[in-house]
Amino acid sequence: MMKKQIMKEKILVVDDEEGIRLLYKEELEEEGLDVHIAASGEEALKKLEKDKYSLIVLDIKMPGIDGIEVLRRIKEKWKSLPVILCTAYHHYKQDFGTWASDAYVVKSSDLKELKDTIKGILGSR
Repeated sequence: MMKKQIMKEKILVVDDEEGIRLLYKEELEEEGLDVHIAASGEEALKKLEKDKYSLIVLDIKMPGIDGIEVLRRIKEKWKSLPVILCTAYHHYKQDFGTWASDAYVVKSSDLKELKDTIKGILGSR
């Protein structure tokens, strides 16, 4: 039986941990997504200048520009671009800076919540 796949949407996964980037890329590509990766906030912003994405999955705690600052810059320039903040830390949900995101997912080895959130956001457009 074939999995029901969502459209071939291009998304950008931003995380400073290589293992997370590779896991997300592999798992989300299995869902039929075209997954691009960035290792830092700076790299993500450069990619956004050059390419169009349907959605961003963004880590918060990164060296250099953190995810909250990247989120602020994305929403200033690309207001309608959905951003899912994905972090290992629950307490950021209370941070006012995270409220501009379209969703907030706590990292887990089970990517079901992240996949469901992506499908929900992309499916509602």
